[in-house]
Amino acid sequence: MPISAVLWDIDDTLFDYTGADAAGLSRQLEEAGIAERYGTPAQALALWREITDRHWARFAAGEGTFQGQRRERVREFLERPGMTDGEVDAWFDRYVEHYKAAWAVFPDVVPVLDALAAEYRHGVLSNSSTANQDPKLRDLGLRDRFEVLVCAVELGISKPEAGAFLAACEALGLPPEEVAYVGDQPEIDARGARDAGLLAVWLDRDGGRGPGPDGVLRIEGLDLLPELLAGDTRFGARSGIR
Repeated sequence: MPISAVLWDIDDTLFDYTGADAAGLSRQLEEAGIAERYGTPAQALALWREITDRHWARFAAGEGTFQGQRRERVREFLERPGMTDGEVDAWFDRYVEHYKAAWAVFPDVVPVLDALAAEYRHGVLSNSSTANQDPKLRDLGLRDRFEVLVCAVELGISKPEAGAFLAACEALGLPPEEVAYVGDQPEIDARGARDAGLLAVWLDRDGGRGPGPDGVLRIEGLDLLPELLAGDTRFGARSGIR
């Protein structure tokens, strides 16, 4: 059955989340005069992301609130468990200002959306919240490109659970075998989409991260996606796609 629609991940797929996060955090630490405490900017970002991933996983599992996980991330990162909610919120708000100032869409995103617009419907499935992702897509000039925006916080289930992918397909009114999913995480995005019955496309922008899970198609840039979708992709990779 041919592919009729593409579901997209947002962060580090359409939007350079890592770049914005790194720039925002670096500026925040410099402004607070504590950058040297964390070694290099890369080391600071690695710690921030490790803490973020851990607290987000707890929140996604139903432990705590959205605002609560933000507050705990800051307290742990700064090693200041006694910070008041107001102090934490003010710190996080300043970080968000720096983070937003660095927002950018990857250069290959708009060209591929233009190239696919006539042949495929488009939607988004994100492990974040609509409150985060809808304004982000609007600020980046992308929201009107997508028919549906399905987010884990409102859905109550997260990738890689099959139910998250199936809910997004249902929002499009399509069976999973007619939908491709494009994301940057080989396990959360690609394996999850594959197991739910979608055509799984792993966007490995950095390259060199290995072949990925079986049954997953790997590309190193979105310029390869139109060829992939137009080909007989269920039976193996085409030339230029690994």
